[in-house]
Amino acid sequence: MKIGVLALQGDFREHLHAIAQCGEVGMEVRRASELDICDALILPGGESTAIALLAHNYDLIQPIRARIETGMPAYGSCAGMILLADRLVDGAPGQQTFGGIDMTVRRNAFGRQVDSFESTLSFNSHNLHAVFIRAPWVEDVGSRVEVISSVTTSDGQSHPVAVRQSHLLATSFHPELTQDQVVHRYFIDEVCKSR
Repeated sequence: MKIGVLALQGDFREHLHAIAQCGEVGMEVRRASELDICDALILPGGESTAIALLAHNYDLIQPIRARIETGMPAYGSCAGMILLADRLVDGAPGQQTFGGIDMTVRRNAFGRQVDSFESTLSFNSHNLHAVFIRAPWVEDVGSRVEVISSVTTSDGQSHPVAVRQSHLLATSFHPELTQDQVVHRYFIDEVCKSR
């Protein structure tokens, strides 16, 4: 299985390392011809507006949307979660997404860079060390979306931070920045190989 990582901006190298640690083949994706030979795609953390703009400039918006619509497994971390959302709150004017997950995501929901934090989460029955950097959260989900993990904020509200809808997975945190491959392994074994 070839797992592509959108390599326009952000921490794509860390995702490629995590894929290799899971024993799979990863490849950088910057062109539609590279996307065409991928079995799955990871959308990395970074800056969602920059990634979307570069994807537009590289003529990748429609090819990625088409592959997602026809069932290609995809996983988005942080900015990647924003890019997989059907709806955004606090998006930049005219900001595009690839869509696919029936959810509303709030950009920078936990605050600015200085408000970044780390936390322990339960993810698919595993304890996971999660790194949140200017992270989004999920405001609401459709009936077909499974909430895998949530975080309770200081005001007592619970917000989803890991979701799955069929062949699509998204987290608002960065598992690629830790040594724990639980999320990547889940994506490979439960999302990709189950298809």
